[in-house]
Amino acid sequence: MSISEQAAGIGALADPTRRALYEHVVAQTDAVSRESAAQAVDVPVHVARFQLDRLVELGLLQVEFRRLTGRQGPGAGRPSKLYRRTTETIAVSLPARRFDLAGHLLARAIERAADGTPIDTAVREVAHAEGGSYGARLLDELADGSKPEGSVHDAAGELERMRHALAGQGYEPRRAARELVLANCPFHDLARAHTDLVCGMNQAYIAGVAEGLHCHHLDARLRPDPARCCVVITSDDA
Repeated sequence: MSISEQAAGIGALADPTRRALYEHVVAQTDAVSRESAAQAVDVPVHVARFQLDRLVELGLLQVEFRRLTGRQGPGAGRPSKLYRRTTETIAVSLPARRFDLAGHLLARAIERAADGTPIDTAVREVAHAEGGSYGARLLDELADGSKPEGSVHDAAGELERMRHALAGQGYEPRRAARELVLANCPFHDLARAHTDLVCGMNQAYIAGVAEGLHCHHLDARLRPDPARCCVVITSDDA
């Protein structure tokens, strides 16, 4: 789910009826029917149905179907449509921050360091592998027809593929001549406090993305600047 979609979902809770229904659903230990939700917040059932389904569309609730009576077989009636909180995490940060990804990478690196690997080496190795996996998944999607503009064989086409990939991770990539400048660092606060470790992780992750995308003409270089991400992607003809 994109940041704009998450923001729309959270913004939808400004409606008092929708917010009351959401708060009632998430306060329950089990999924609830629209009839019980309507009764709890004192609105007509048709209003509850509309607002609950809207919350499902926005990704804030999810649906399941179950017979509340416990009866089975012929005559048991149709299953009821029930609502519960979504299992997805919804968080909006502007500019985009990916502390979930940072936490995942650092946790995996700590596990790897248990065998004696230095922690900074483990962080880079894990980040590079994770970036490679992300790039490879995107490459498969591009092969299915969603390929951005540019030849897959030249540096310009590779820069466009990397722009597409890193935009999806919140880096806000900008084309500048024969390189990509990343206007936003998704790990900004961590990088300020732990610069060498986190910037090294960031560089390794982006290099892994390039490798996964088969961008052989590109290089992810550390070029620190307080106004943007510390990594710049350059082409070999830059």
